[in-house]
Amino acid sequence: MTAGTVLLLMGLLQGAVTDPDALPPGPGVEGRPPAQHASPLQALVDRAHRGDRVVVPAGTYDGDLFIDVPITLSGMGRPTLRGSGTGSVVRVRAAGVIIEGFDIDGRGTGDLGRDTSGIHVAAARVTIRDCRIRQALFGVYLREADDATVEQTTITGIPGRDPGEKGSGIHVWNSLRFRLTGNTITGARDGFYIQSSSHGLVRGNHASDLRYGLHYMFSDDNVFEDNVFERGAAGAALMYSNRMVFRRNRFVNNRGFASVGLLLKACDDVVAEDNLIADNARGIFLEGSYRNHFRRNLVAMSDMALVIYDSSGANTFEGNAFVGNLTPLSLSGKRTDTVFDGNYWSDHGDPDLDGDGVSDRPYRLSNVFDHLRGNLTAADLFSRSLAATALGAAERAFPVLDPIPVVDAHPLARLPVLDAVPTQASVAASRSVASTGPPLLLLLLGGGLLAAGRLRPGFGGPRRAS
Repeated sequence: MTAGTVLLLMGLLQGAVTDPDALPPGPGVEGRPPAQHASPLQALVDRAHRGDRVVVPAGTYDGDLFIDVPITLSGMGRPTLRGSGTGSVVRVRAAGVIIEGFDIDGRGTGDLGRDTSGIHVAAARVTIRDCRIRQALFGVYLREADDATVEQTTITGIPGRDPGEKGSGIHVWNSLRFRLTGNTITGARDGFYIQSSSHGLVRGNHASDLRYGLHYMFSDDNVFEDNVFERGAAGAALMYSNRMVFRRNRFVNNRGFASVGLLLKACDDVVAEDNLIADNARGIFLEGSYRNHFRRNLVAMSDMALVIYDSSGANTFEGNAFVGNLTPLSLSGKRTDTVFDGNYWSDHGDPDLDGDGVSDRPYRLSNVFDHLRGNLTAADLFSRSLAATALGAAERAFPVLDPIPVVDAHPLARLPVLDAVPTQASVAASRSVASTGPPLLLLLLGGGLLAAGRLRPGFGGPRRAS
């Protein structure tokens, strides 16, 4: 072997191993696109070195891009990366990559089985910010991507497709310590789908017109706060996930058949506090979930405030306000040990003669008519009728009709002060709720009641929830 041959081999090897953090494509992970599908920016990226900032001027660049060197890829003047239509538009395979300032177009094609995405990440410590992604099956896909950040990014799904034909706006799989902040997602299957991923944060996002705004599966020890989830089958669906904490979110206007603001299925040791859950077909749904604690939430203007299955146990509701709901509780099964104590119920008319802030008699959540309503949707039409009143009288006269007793032993006589709950004004200011018409009026009414409780001593004076 000559000296010239050795130098040539060294050069080839240097070209083949561009960075020690680069991950070779694994099973099911897309690799470098073939030349005919590659973006004209590919050569520019391939010439970059670790830590370089590659600036892309305005324009439209057709083809797919493969990044296996830790660089910052910055768009100036909002360039558009338009994929080939055969796979993910941008494929990140090196740790520490930053992508910012791009419009990304997936052309509305791809393969769900191959996780076709606007940006597909299979590397650690990647940041995506200030991008706009459209026409992609998945907006951003984080696969085994620990410490990833997606922020200030707008994702719009493919219009005209059923949810099962689309991926999620941001899909997180088997990743730790992710941060998803300030994003706007609409028209995808789920806004955020998070599976087998823990210790993440979801904050300040807006998800609307989706199946589920937020969907956790087998993901423990996560936090989400200050988000808006609206107009879906569920605002948020938490399944098989434990020790979740969420606060100051808005689950609103989820009004489809059997829609729900907040769903917990097989979730334990969850803390939910200071959330607004309003104008939903069903406010909170619990099934197979234990030792969850709900405090200082406002549940308002829903057909059913609570749906609880007897497969759940040891859950507590304390210091919440239930305002203007048609039915406080639909209980499925023959028992519940759910504890209700110190909540406010707007339809509880009993006085507070001793002035201690607690009504003189316990509040009963269940009655025969509500039992019928839980099994017959059309019964809602008669919820305020003479028939419902007569049935209540029959229930008192004939104990055989008595349903399972569920009571709040110490119902609040006045609305509690819920300073941390998002206000009706912030809901009205949100883009989507502002266009809901009559439901918004109901929501504002509930908010008005809340404001009255805060501001008017004559209303009975504010009482701070514990």
